[in-house]
Amino acid sequence: MNKKLKTLILSLIILIIMSACSSTHKNTQSLRTAVEQLLISEAVITSLPQKAETPLPIPPGSKVAINTSGISLDQHIVRQAVSGWLGQHGYLVQDDKDTATYEVSVMVESLGTEYADTFFGIPPIQGGLLPISTPELAIYKAQYQTGYVKFHFDLFELPSGRFVQTTSPFIAEKYYNDYTVLFLFTFKKTDLVAPPQLGTIGRKEINETDE
Repeated sequence: MNKKLKTLILSLIILIIMSACSSTHKNTQSLRTAVEQLLISEAVITSLPQKAETPLPIPPGSKVAINTSGISLDQHIVRQAVSGWLGQHGYLVQDDKDTATYEVSVMVESLGTEYADTFFGIPPIQGGLLPISTPELAIYKAQYQTGYVKFHFDLFELPSGRFVQTTSPFIAEKYYNDYTVLFLFTFKKTDLVAPPQLGTIGRKEINETDE
């Protein structure tokens, strides 16, 4: 058996072994992955300042009605977060404009996630001439996800509808980065609180505390 044939057979054996070691990961079985949901919701919460003083030019204790507008279908998350935030700062949130003295009109300018990746290695190969396929072989792979939100308030006096003021924009972002090095070694970097973890080996329960 000549050297070239030995090399070909050895290469085929290595490819078969590698293909047998591949694994399957479905990103989600819902409309959005859990990570995407956290990126959006935590960005919204982070955008609202937690200090005791409030930038709104209306007196604390006022009865306020809230409405939201924007392109994003997730704007209801902003509404709920703003309602809680206003309540924490002493405002009385009303369901009906007829019982409110001010209207907080929330303009959601941007709300969503961005994705980018970097890959260096061999992409997955589907069997063509040969009845085998190989998994992705990543020497270095990085996947970057960012949740971003930007919105502002337009304040109106009720029932007159007199315009009071437009606030400065509320802006925040959250990130979740996933890395693979030398095919097998993976790690993540994120500023999310308690993000989901795939797999079970060495995994801790979310409510587990160190003794």
